[in-house]
Amino acid sequence: MKLSVSCICSGLLCCCLLSVFSACGSSPSSANSGASAGDAMASAQAALDRMDGRAPAQSGGGSSASSAPAARQEVTVNTSRTKPAWVDSVDSAYNRSQYVAAVGYASNRTMAERNALANLVAFFGQSIQADMTTTNTYREAVKNGVTTGWTDDMSMENTIQTSASMDTLVGAEIREVWYDSNSTYYAAAVMEKTRTAQLYSDMIRANLNMIGNLVTMNQAEKNSLEGFSRYQFAAAVADINISYGNLLKLIGAAPPDGIKPGDDYRLEAQGIARAIPIGVTVRNDKSGRIQGAFAKALSELGFRSGGTNSRYVLDVGIVTSPVEFPNNQNKFTRIEVNADLTDTSTRSVLVPYNFNNREGHTSQSEADNRAYAAAERKIGEEYRDMLSEYLSQLLPKR
Repeated sequence: MKLSVSCICSGLLCCCLLSVFSACGSSPSSANSGASAGDAMASAQAALDRMDGRAPAQSGGGSSASSAPAARQEVTVNTSRTKPAWVDSVDSAYNRSQYVAAVGYASNRTMAERNALANLVAFFGQSIQADMTTTNTYREAVKNGVTTGWTDDMSMENTIQTSASMDTLVGAEIREVWYDSNSTYYAAAVMEKTRTAQLYSDMIRANLNMIGNLVTMNQAEKNSLEGFSRYQFAAAVADINISYGNLLKLIGAAPPDGIKPGDDYRLEAQGIARAIPIGVTVRNDKSGRIQGAFAKALSELGFRSGGTNSRYVLDVGIVTSPVEFPNNQNKFTRIEVNADLTDTSTRSVLVPYNFNNREGHTSQSEADNRAYAAAERKIGEEYRDMLSEYLSQLLPKR
């Protein structure tokens, strides 16, 4: 089970930064600032296993995200009757110049550790949040192997895989747990600044490399829905980098050069949309009403409609038929609309859209008019949002 700290901090964070917490049992003097991304993932799994009450999972060596080394041993609960100094003042044990630390407590160990990690996240506030749509897009792209073709070497891909599988903070770990022998557990969640800075800097550099490859293309490649998707995904990756960079600043580290806001790439994507004409052909239209409804939806998304020999064509077919009901004097018209957004270069349907409706009136001609008017309204209410959702989920292929 993966645990998101946003679930713990009720009302505290709308969505967590995509990251991972490790759970080694070392003391402050033995922290390993050179831990690899694979180490972080192994430690993360150990923490999650412990929170689920399972024994730490064992894995067969290797440093990649997909082949992490064996998990470290969990922290032993201190049951001394002497309260550790860190319980009342975490800075007394974890110097602010080297660590970011927080304490959590609860009636059981699991919740004490979760509360400690939640309080550690709270230290950074909203500056490390990323939009949920952005984090989901990034996570799904990595999970589905989309990013593999956009990175230059396996070590970079491993770093990206690590960053996408995270649920809270890189480098965060439960260092100490104390039970007061009465009713309360206390836990210290700690991040070593040097180690954390290295991990986040590596992830930013890997993402910057991917962004550079995504936006490098010729003009013909750029002015296509594929080019549009590459810039849209570059924007999502850039947003992730902004949140990583903000965290680095908060721990006193300088982010790598080259970080840009995601909106820079979204503006370029909008320019690409304006450069892509989409032909709209409608069979059995009535006074151009259906064609106008689709053209309006495309325009609202920034696309031009019309043009000859367009690569992308919205092919719309309309079928109407009279419908009669026994003992009903009104006349009814059934309208069926099928609209396929097609890439003519590959002869593939990108976005199918269809619906049917029925409208009635005292005359058949007016029933026809009402059927077309209802279809026009439905297209206006639905098509733009449906196409927008498709475009936002369109991931680049290489």
